[in-house]
Amino acid sequence: MAYITNWQYYTNNGNAPIDANHGSYQYVSLADIVNNFMLMNVGDDKIVNNIKRYEVLFHAKRGIQELNYDALRNFKKIEIQLGDSLKLIMPPDYVDYVRMSVNVEGILYPMSENKQPLSASAYLQDNNYNILFDSNGEIITGQSMLEIKNNERQQYFGGGAYNGCWGWCWGGDWYFEYNVAGRYGLDPTIANVNPTFSINKQAGVIDFSSGARNHTIVLEYISDGMENGDDTKVSINKMAEDYLYAYIRWAILDNKYGVQEYVIRRAKDEKAKKLRNAKIRLSNIHPSRLIMSLRGQGKIIK
Repeated sequence: MAYITNWQYYTNNGNAPIDANHGSYQYVSLADIVNNFMLMNVGDDKIVNNIKRYEVLFHAKRGIQELNYDALRNFKKIEIQLGDSLKLIMPPDYVDYVRMSVNVEGILYPMSENKQPLSASAYLQDNNYNILFDSNGEIITGQSMLEIKNNERQQYFGGGAYNGCWGWCWGGDWYFEYNVAGRYGLDPTIANVNPTFSINKQAGVIDFSSGARNHTIVLEYISDGMENGDDTKVSINKMAEDYLYAYIRWAILDNKYGVQEYVIRRAKDEKAKKLRNAKIRLSNIHPSRLIMSLRGQGKIIK
């Protein structure tokens, strides 16, 4: 493990940026993880022998991903302004969202997830409801009704049964919702004034309702820790270092021919114990914080 002086830590040897090493002391790089494992866990007198470095690197990266899913919760934040498309492309290292907020006059308001889809692929059809294809044999798609409803509603004054009703105008055509008992059966999960969003993992985008148009969205999400494939930036907290060694050892033995079953089972049990210890260490639970939370129970509710 490489150590740096206080001068290097605080000032980066006077080079820009001077904060490059801030917070780095509590982390171990991927290169150090692989070097340490090869040095201390591989050899003729060790359980793991005759193993290639690239195999250790592969299992180390996989172990870091598993740890980010289960324990580390490596949070990242991005801020982006939505346009007319009402879509936010997922970051490449996106695993799951933590919180979605909309910035309104400098205040972040939480947004709720709408389980109903906000977009769909609309297949064009002829008068006999047959799907239309282009010259390459691909289905021709058009504007989806769901995407039309994501636009701002307008009030219709064209007479008839829908005169004065609110609807959507698209391409000169008007679309209305079913008005009878329209307010009954409201879904409480999305019953707030803030815009909503829907996750479309297959398309790799997050769709938003029309209320988020031209607003700044703040996405807090869990990263896989792979730093977009740049191994030099991948690191892990020292409190989880012991687990990662146990994970690599188990993964190698589990994929190696001729290893006794009890050896693999023992390595798997050790991995599970190390993961439990890592979760406890990284849980960030302190008695003083629990006491402050419990003090709220003494508040009298009138």
